[in-house]
Amino acid sequence: MQMKSLILVPFVLIIGCHSAQTEKSRSLSEPQDNQDYTSKVPIFSFGFTLEEQEEQLKTNPLLARYRESRKKLLEDPHLPIYHFVSPENRLNDPNGLCFWQGRWHLFYQAYPPEDPRQHWGHAISEDLIHWDDLPLAIYPNPEYQCYSGTTWVEEDRVIAMYHGTHVGNMVAISSDPLLLNWEKVSGKAVVPMTENSSDLPYYVYDPNIWKKGDYYYSMSGAVSNQGPDGKQVLSNYLFRSADLETWEYLHPFIEGDRFTHVGDDGACPYFWPIGDRYILPFYSHISGGQYFIGDYDMDNDKFHVTDHGKFNFGASRPGGVHAPSAAPDGEGGVIIIFNMNDAKPTEGWNQIMSLPRRLMMSSDGQLLQEPAGDIASLRYDRKVVNRQILPPNQEIVLNNIEGNALEILVEIDPMEAPMVELNVFRSPDKLEFTRIAFFKNRGMYQGRNYDRPRPQDWRPRFQSLLTIESSYSSLAPDVLSRAPETAPLSLEEGENLSLRIFLDKSVVEVFANGKQCVAMRVYPSLEESTGVSIMSQGSESELVALEAFKMKSIYD
Repeated sequence: MQMKSLILVPFVLIIGCHSAQTEKSRSLSEPQDNQDYTSKVPIFSFGFTLEEQEEQLKTNPLLARYRESRKKLLEDPHLPIYHFVSPENRLNDPNGLCFWQGRWHLFYQAYPPEDPRQHWGHAISEDLIHWDDLPLAIYPNPEYQCYSGTTWVEEDRVIAMYHGTHVGNMVAISSDPLLLNWEKVSGKAVVPMTENSSDLPYYVYDPNIWKKGDYYYSMSGAVSNQGPDGKQVLSNYLFRSADLETWEYLHPFIEGDRFTHVGDDGACPYFWPIGDRYILPFYSHISGGQYFIGDYDMDNDKFHVTDHGKFNFGASRPGGVHAPSAAPDGEGGVIIIFNMNDAKPTEGWNQIMSLPRRLMMSSDGQLLQEPAGDIASLRYDRKVVNRQILPPNQEIVLNNIEGNALEILVEIDPMEAPMVELNVFRSPDKLEFTRIAFFKNRGMYQGRNYDRPRPQDWRPRFQSLLTIESSYSSLAPDVLSRAPETAPLSLEEGENLSLRIFLDKSVVEVFANGKQCVAMRVYPSLEESTGVSIMSQGSESELVALEAFKMKSIYD
């Protein structure tokens, strides 16, 4: 069945012409919400030159408040020192990551204490690692809350499109050097909601924006009810506009999805070229962070998905990776960053941002990922462990390596060992430890070959697995337990295991061979839980190389 084309005028939906078809128009009532949602947080106006803005920021009272708050937060032993944390109160989804006039801009759902509704918080960085706080960027009103969205960078301005609760999808524009001044297009929702979601052939939620030719395109993430027995399944709804104010609904952007689960939704979508393909990261409130790889049919404005993968390998709560924000890196790759959920009550803060990752496509179509930004600038006090054979079933404590803010680089030849593990955040008596384990060829069977005759060089193959196990990470009674985070990892014949492990007070992130990443929050309760050990199970393996660095704070 052909989808109808709908022209959207603020709070009016007109069914117009599409493929030589004309339908009667109908009006949609304005949401019955006439309250004044003006934020209680002071709104500041800034100049439009970099010099003016930098001078004004020196005396900005909100930034002064942030500085005092950060000093207090640093007293918390679980506060990360090189992962971004909101300067005050909690944070949620990262939004609108973009590169503008030589700086990376990170927006995020902030909850200022005097008005804890979602505003867009704002920080900038020149290296994706050291972040400077800026005043709040986008404030609620007419929307009740500023939910998730994305940005599109043009030569002379940055366009933000996001979801405004109670009203619909909003557009705001900024063109100053530090993106401090934002103006909302039309002053109201450009893709409005109705009181009943069944009034519309699409959902209004978490928009993504880009431009093709003379038109802007927006994909609104959500669900459809076209699943088995009317159940919800993932869908993304495509709109276009010539002027950012009047939007025409086209059709679902993805059709025939065979990768996600029944019940998954497509929240927080981002759509960017990567290599000669396209990637669409998104977040499911059931299954967590995921991505599609595919081809963009620009003639028909459809995304044909060919591959799928995950950023979560367990529930996103408690202590797991949450929603993404992504932007092109200018070199054919994509920079992506996630918020990570808390698993313990903390005063004045809770969630954090992951380290940024650079996503790339390999020559054989595999998604690659590695930590991004100037991480090396944080390193000091380098320690090295010499090459050695790891005897079977003997835990070796690395006495010269300890700390709760470290980067560890390790290469292991697992040889015939079925499992190799590293324990971090380890107390001397091993009452507390977090286990990072590699299970060689213990993952999913890669499938039978049904060709006849079967190729002579065919042999059964299995994926390997990479796990973070936090069952013994903390003795504290208020830390929420979490099942192991276990991800597939495919190594070539003879390829060693190469890990980059990042420990930062209450977070563990593990990158493997530039192909995979697992991450979770942990909260060691013992001050002495700073040790590191290594062990080969079943048979010997070889530690090829290991070096570790202590890491500086990005807030000093």
